[in-house]
Amino acid sequence: MTVTRFAPSPTGYLHVGNLRTALFNFLITRKAGGTFILRLDDTDPERSRQEYADAIKEDLEWLGLAWDRVERQSDRLDRYAGAADALRAAGRLYECFETPGELDLKRRKQLGMGRPPVYDRAALALSDTQRAELRAERGPGHWRFKLDHERIEWDDGILGRISIDAASVSDPVLIRGDGQVLYTLASVVDDTEMGVTHVVRGSDHVTNTATQIQIIRALGGTVPSFAHHSLLTGPQGEALSKRLGTLSLRDLRAQGVEPMALLSLMARLGSSQPVELASTIDELVDGFDIAQFGSAPTKFDVNDLFPLTARRLHTLPLAAVAGDVAALGVPDALAPRFWDVVRDNITVRSDMADWWALFRDGARQPEIEEADREFVAEALELLPEPPYDENTWAEWTAAVRERTGRKGKSLFMPLRKAVTGMSRGPEMADVMPLLQKKPG
Repeated sequence: MTVTRFAPSPTGYLHVGNLRTALFNFLITRKAGGTFILRLDDTDPERSRQEYADAIKEDLEWLGLAWDRVERQSDRLDRYAGAADALRAAGRLYECFETPGELDLKRRKQLGMGRPPVYDRAALALSDTQRAELRAERGPGHWRFKLDHERIEWDDGILGRISIDAASVSDPVLIRGDGQVLYTLASVVDDTEMGVTHVVRGSDHVTNTATQIQIIRALGGTVPSFAHHSLLTGPQGEALSKRLGTLSLRDLRAQGVEPMALLSLMARLGSSQPVELASTIDELVDGFDIAQFGSAPTKFDVNDLFPLTARRLHTLPLAAVAGDVAALGVPDALAPRFWDVVRDNITVRSDMADWWALFRDGARQPEIEEADREFVAEALELLPEPPYDENTWAEWTAAVRERTGRKGKSLFMPLRKAVTGMSRGPEMADVMPLLQKKPG
């Protein structure tokens, strides 16, 4: 059975980069009828917060990305300790005592000699006495996994055949001096014990994947299928890292982006398939193919979400927005007509408020040309008090034409602007029945 996972750290809010990873894993699982695990990487007690864990769930629920079960890494610390003991017993985990400053000095020396800046394994030469002395002097050391210096290879679902020389990579730290288990070990233990079969994540994890493959094998686990998607950039190819705070899912939600608009874009962005607005998540599942994605950095422009959002709103029935309409104070009897009129003239749901203000109170700033002022005043005298119906516009403009002799655009446009304050918009025959007050 196909098993995937999304493993965010509850140290902040989800952003569009996180969503890409979550969505790809979710779609792979749903297409195969498998299990999608939400796994909270909360082994850092100082930075992990419950409010962020709750926010992660809230964002996924808003998008309709339903998980099959939730796991918390903080509940599995005993499993990681057991795995660490097994690696120590196998001679694959060793204690190191270098300070960050000492490690930085080593890296600079290696770079100066034209060598890869990898850890030199000096700690392996320490005697038991020396380790005890360093432990007494500096406290507990950090624990590194001893890599086999061989080529690590796998067939990546997006990048193709990958081959990395383990000798060009530092032995990864799996446990910090303060005892905190790091992602590299926790993720391997979880993926192995939870039977994860497919892992999709960002291309910045490629080297991490190479080391994790050796750790998986050292623990006797089965290596899952890996795929590394490209990283997102801004619309001009600039790094998104400094902007991700403004691209959180809750910020996009606050801006009025519709879930299906966001999912439709992210399910195709960076692939050879055109972006198409889907009506349901099932449509996204049916059309998803991880092999269609490329390795090149993928440009993301938040502005692309709003045309998709507008198109999504245009397709929704009143039932889907009934709560928003009711919250504006639109009478139930007018709600169907109101939605039919405004749905094609809004970009986000909040735009409905301006339309209801217009229908309820009249145009804030009627647009009347000086040359049309007398004409509009005379025309408004011919308009009765509401309520109006679908025939009011035709009857009113006919009466104005007969009185003033105006016709065509010179008749209709000044009256449209006087009533709505706009030169374009819905058909005036549809607008008039919604007016609660006589214009003017």
